[in-house]
Amino acid sequence: MTTNQPTTNDAKDRVRAQYGSVGDAYVRSVDHATGSDLQRMVELAAPQPADHLLDIATGGGHVARVFAPHVAAVVASDLTPEILAHAERSFADLGLTNVTTAVVDAEKLPFDDRSFDLVTCRIAPHHFPNPGRFVAEAARVLRPGGRFVLVDSTVPDGTAGNFFNRFELLRDPSHVRSLTVGEWLALLDNAGLALVTAESFSKRHEFDDWTSRSRMTDRDKGTLERMMLEADAHTQLQFAAEIVDDHLAAFTDTKTLFVAQTC
Repeated sequence: MTTNQPTTNDAKDRVRAQYGSVGDAYVRSVDHATGSDLQRMVELAAPQPADHLLDIATGGGHVARVFAPHVAAVVASDLTPEILAHAERSFADLGLTNVTTAVVDAEKLPFDDRSFDLVTCRIAPHHFPNPGRFVAEAARVLRPGGRFVLVDSTVPDGTAGNFFNRFELLRDPSHVRSLTVGEWLALLDNAGLALVTAESFSKRHEFDDWTSRSRMTDRDKGTLERMMLEADAHTQLQFAAEIVDDHLAAFTDTKTLFVAQTC
């Protein structure tokens, strides 16, 4: 176990470094603040007025803001204090008095067993060194009948999935790994969570916006663009690469929304 710890700590340090410096960009990011998946999360979670919700890796706070009007209380948590401070200001600006914040490691939640009716996490677990531990912790803090609502990037099996993880890692050094749908289903099952539904959908990314948000240098952006331009035709098709005048204008990846329930 001790041999893996430096890798885990390094990954979490990279998350803090990456998002501590660009927090406000993620609060304002149209790519994160919009999307039918946010409302779909609410629909499938079926929040109740008395529910207490924990949002893990809240980032810009978009999930917390959407759920807050439907529940009694929200704890918006994140590993990175700086991005959490930006999110907290946005909650205050919107007059959301039932949202509190907490600096929290997703793989070691500082909450008692059976503390929440809902646990949510959106577009973040690909940064987690140990997603199995994260899922187990989410299951632990849920009350009986509680709902776990997760959205993250998912990849195909094999070479296309490996390509996307390399592609994402070059843009964002805090990226660890996007999992396949099958891997997520196994983690939910291992944690004793019963799958309610899993829905996959496509997400289109404007290449310039996607790279600017993480403040890539022009040199690194060029390297990333060439990676997609030089990929084989099957990979380009898999990610719907939009190539205009020998430049990558946009591409599409896959997100999957999982809803699971405690027994």
